[in-house]
Amino acid sequence: MEAAKRKRNPAEYEDDEYDTFKQPPPPSSATANGGIDLSLLEALEKSQQNPVEVLDIKTVKKLVLAFERRLKENIAARLKYPDQPEKFADSEVELHEEIEKLKILAGGPEFYPELVNLGTIASITSLLNHENTDIAIDVVGLLQDLTDEDVLEDNDEPAQILVDSLVENNSLELLVQLLGKMSDSDPDESAAIYSILATVENFIEVKPSVAELVCERTKLMKWLLTRIKVREFDGNKQYASEILAILLQSSTVNQKRLGQLNGVDALLQAVAMYKSKDPKTPDEEEMVENLFDALCCLLMPLENKEKFVKSEGVELMIIIMNQKKMCYGSAIRALDFAMTNYPPACERFVDVMGLKTAFPAFMGKASQLPLSKKNKKRYKEELEERLVSLVASLFGGILRGSRRDRLLSKFVENECEKIDRLMELYMRYSNRVKLESERFDQLELDDLEMDEDEKYNRKLEAGLYTLQLIAVILGHLWTSEHPRIRARIDLLLKQQKLTKQDVKDILQEYHDNIGDLEGPEEKERGQSKIQRFISSF
Repeated sequence: MEAAKRKRNPAEYEDDEYDTFKQPPPPSSATANGGIDLSLLEALEKSQQNPVEVLDIKTVKKLVLAFERRLKENIAARLKYPDQPEKFADSEVELHEEIEKLKILAGGPEFYPELVNLGTIASITSLLNHENTDIAIDVVGLLQDLTDEDVLEDNDEPAQILVDSLVENNSLELLVQLLGKMSDSDPDESAAIYSILATVENFIEVKPSVAELVCERTKLMKWLLTRIKVREFDGNKQYASEILAILLQSSTVNQKRLGQLNGVDALLQAVAMYKSKDPKTPDEEEMVENLFDALCCLLMPLENKEKFVKSEGVELMIIIMNQKKMCYGSAIRALDFAMTNYPPACERFVDVMGLKTAFPAFMGKASQLPLSKKNKKRYKEELEERLVSLVASLFGGILRGSRRDRLLSKFVENECEKIDRLMELYMRYSNRVKLESERFDQLELDDLEMDEDEKYNRKLEAGLYTLQLIAVILGHLWTSEHPRIRARIDLLLKQQKLTKQDVKDILQEYHDNIGDLEGPEEKERGQSKIQRFISSF
């Protein structure tokens, strides 16, 4: 049988090519009846029985009416024969068929407002709570299709109207309740779990405020935390990690809410599975990145940084760095988030020998980078930027005492090699920013004007923020008044034909652009610190 199916090699045709005397193949059973292809006739007959309907208002109303009728019949049959499934089985099959027919509406998002006006959304969402989970799963598939990103592209207003109506009719609550009833051990239910998560993501895509609404009204966060704790990897665990990251990425409310649900500890447990092993597939690798994205978002509020330190998150990230597996860079990123504006994390980092782990990486030693990483150049740049931020956080969080002395001593040891490295990075990022500024000048010569905010943002994209942090670190080093440190900085500036004024200019620009997201007091504190550096130079 396998031999008969095998494709022939072109060389095998050489013996018989152009042999016009070969016998024709025997007629197939489909064409044996007078040479007529019966399979084509059958297909034609079916197409006439189920003609493709043109989607217009009339068709929408016809579909809705048929659906509502079948729904009403099913409800009546279930009420009349509650203990006799065979009596309402047919009505359930017919209801299933009508739900499937409604999927055609995804081809005409412009008719969604009509769907809402007809009051159909309430009927559709009510079926998410149907006693027959197959019917509920049918509805999930319908909602996923109707809210699909590709379907809703360039249809913002109809999409908003649909999602608003779905939310008003408690679809979020019903979807998450259904999620709790599903089991990954059943293939159909496992597929339904994926569809529910996809539908929630679609809702958020259309209406970003759903990200907070779904967490406020349902137990979705709790379900997601439970799901990511499962040791075995599968598609639903990957999707759960992605949804978790989406819920956290732009919502302080959600970040705090997940922290209260012991989310920091749950995410640390999830990433700890990869402290000494790499993901086996690209999908699993993406899941791990999602978990770290979620962890970094979670570390924005101060109270979650505290939980991170108490749960020994600093120690875990250092262990991951020492293992030099795929999560190496992600661990540095998590530490950077944890230590920003949080001195206790900086102190713990020094206490558990974090300096010994971080500074070889800061020096850019190849042995400290995972060899399996694709696109090493960009990966290495991202690590540099994170490590510069981490060192700046250390200086900002450890202001005095023996820990400060240990940090400063790192810049004196081995003939001040780390100051040399700092100046190497300073020159590289300075040149990038200068190049971007030259582009602005050229654009202005070409009569293409840019406002100051746009110019500043473009410079940030070119590496200005990292350059500013390097200048901040130089400010910390200079104000230490350590004679060897000052002498080395002076020497390196002269070698590069720079002056202290160049560093002061970068610090001044940073000072002038410190925002007040964390309140006016924090802004004033940050600006006064930078002003001290400027004055000390």
